[in-house]
Amino acid sequence: MWWKLTKSEFEKNKGEANKKLMKRIVESNETPGILAYHNSEPIGWCAVAPRDKYPTLERSNILKRVDDRPVWSIVCFYIDRRYRKAGLTTAMLEFIIDYCRKQGAEIIEGYPVDPIKSNMPPVFAWTGFASSFRKAGFKEIARRSKTRPIMRYELRK
Repeated sequence: MWWKLTKSEFEKNKGEANKKLMKRIVESNETPGILAYHNSEPIGWCAVAPRDKYPTLERSNILKRVDDRPVWSIVCFYIDRRYRKAGLTTAMLEFIIDYCRKQGAEIIEGYPVDPIKSNMPPVFAWTGFASSFRKAGFKEIARRSKTRPIMRYELRK
């Protein structure tokens, strides 16, 4: 819910209230993201939707729009710790590319971290790593922060 609310709304709703807000989104038939499964067990999650579904992006100096082209945004990952460092993020990105294409998207944007140190704690990697995006074919198009590139995958020119 972080990307869908103001910081004060998120803090005010922390915990159960944010869970209820997410449940409302799911019940409205809006797709809030993509789940990855191993057999029948969910092991990963990625939030992806048209950029205008994430108003926090519009308020960010680092992640503000690069241009006025309509994009779908990838804003969050969660990978079960048992499956981290196994290429799941890249595999999910490849699935998301296909999913977004089927939804009519022309451009997909991601806002991963590009760590300075090689041993970044997972808690800071919730937007994914730039290296995973590169492996999936995304290209860096802007960088307003040392560690936070804006990366795009063009589905149609």
